[in-house]
Amino acid sequence: MKIFKLILILIFGPVLLAQNIKKTDQQTLTWIRYYNIFPLSEKWAIHSEFDNRSFVNPIHENLFVIRSQARYRANKLMDFGAGLAYFNVNTQNPNVDPDYSVPEYRSQQDLTLINDIAKITFHNRFQLEERFIQKTDKNGLLNEFSFAYRFRYRLQSTFTLWEKDQSSLKGTISDEILFNYGKDNKRNTFDQNRFYVALRYHFTPNLGLELGYLKNFQRRASGVDFYDRDIIRFTVYHRINRRF
Repeated sequence: MKIFKLILILIFGPVLLAQNIKKTDQQTLTWIRYYNIFPLSEKWAIHSEFDNRSFVNPIHENLFVIRSQARYRANKLMDFGAGLAYFNVNTQNPNVDPDYSVPEYRSQQDLTLINDIAKITFHNRFQLEERFIQKTDKNGLLNEFSFAYRFRYRLQSTFTLWEKDQSSLKGTISDEILFNYGKDNKRNTFDQNRFYVALRYHFTPNLGLELGYLKNFQRRASGVDFYDRDIIRFTVYHRINRRF
């Protein structure tokens, strides 16, 4: 019996200890975004977005994002994209206000598979990112960068709830999982999971407003601690109307 108890301690002891050490910070944020689509031809388009993310309690800037990508619609079932993004990260803790912001430069490529089932459109997106994040110490920014790959997979469904003339109301449900890979990310290979639900009202096919809720569970760089984030997301969708 003593040997059996010892085996149980050896097996489950580290798990229980890790659970006791683990710290999860609950945070509430708002993400406000402008998303623009500029068609170049029937198959090519430029997608740009400006995204500001802020904590709610206390109110504090989290980060600002500028992203632009070229997208190619190969056919009805397949869409490709590649682009660049700039992140300006102020802080990940609303109670900490550093006198500097951390820049991140990112390139990305994705393949999206599109499938219509009944009246629901499904998007399977496979995305690869190359991330260059400036390193810091207690005194501020350093003149060197860390590099990591990040793989993202998102399954998204979109469906029409109401439609009249040029106006419509659409629903979106999605789930996305993200993984890191690189020498500076050995303790947080699993990065985060994002579950999202939203309603989008289109005044016209070229202008829409979306309000959604995003549940974000993210592992921190320590590999032990986590962020548990409740996010309200507001997006303005704007498509430039061009005829070819």
